[in-house]
Amino acid sequence: MRSEASHDSVERKQGAQESEEVRSQFQRSVEEGEQRLKRTWPDLLATGMVGGIDIGIGVFALLLVLHETGSPLLGGLAFSLGFVALILAQSELFTENYLVPVAAVAAGKARLSSIGRLWSGTLVTNLIGGWIITGIIMVSSPQLAPTAIETAQHYIDLGIGWQSFSLAILGGAVITLMTWMQRGSQEAFAKIVAAIGAGFLLGAGELNHVIVVSLEAFAALHAGAPFGYADWAGAAAWAALGNMFGGIAFVTILRLIQVGREAIAEA
Repeated sequence: MRSEASHDSVERKQGAQESEEVRSQFQRSVEEGEQRLKRTWPDLLATGMVGGIDIGIGVFALLLVLHETGSPLLGGLAFSLGFVALILAQSELFTENYLVPVAAVAAGKARLSSIGRLWSGTLVTNLIGGWIITGIIMVSSPQLAPTAIETAQHYIDLGIGWQSFSLAILGGAVITLMTWMQRGSQEAFAKIVAAIGAGFLLGAGELNHVIVVSLEAFAALHAGAPFGYADWAGAAAWAALGNMFGGIAFVTILRLIQVGREAIAEA
């Protein structure tokens, strides 16, 4: 009996500790979300611009490795460099702004309308920064043109359908999960591991992520791709919709339920 009581006590303590860790994780998300939503326009736009450039460096690494090895697995590992840069350089992607800002709004720390401002500003500047850096990459490394076109053509050929939407759901879920994992630790090493894992899955798994796919398409378009900007726009819009569904419905809402109303109200 004593052994059972002791075991139950240990389980209760572990459960309480896990609950407190989730609360702390949520509180850090709320604080960061509030900060993101209240930034000035220049700060918001500059952060989004460098975020696009950082991911562009990851695309450069991906194309280099694919060109030399033809291995999607090695290419995905190389691509994760862009996400490591994103984390260490404190830049930002459109798809990183699902869980954290929504947490701030759910806790009553910001208005819902401020999310639209953040999303639109980050998305546009991610794309602008990505278009610029991929143009520079293709001018500096024209030997990558065939690889860039082949890589982007895959997503154009997928078109608008259930497979591309499913890949987009996974892409949004992976990035939002990465964000939640990084809020769970204060250590840079843990954040880097999460970034490498997410970057690898996106690259090696050829997931449909609006910013990554857009930058790959931009690189191909700079290199003379057989498709046009209208083709890219349709694929990107479809990817963005799937990313939002995966990031918000499959990760953000479920994490808020996990945290609980009481913890949200106290944040």
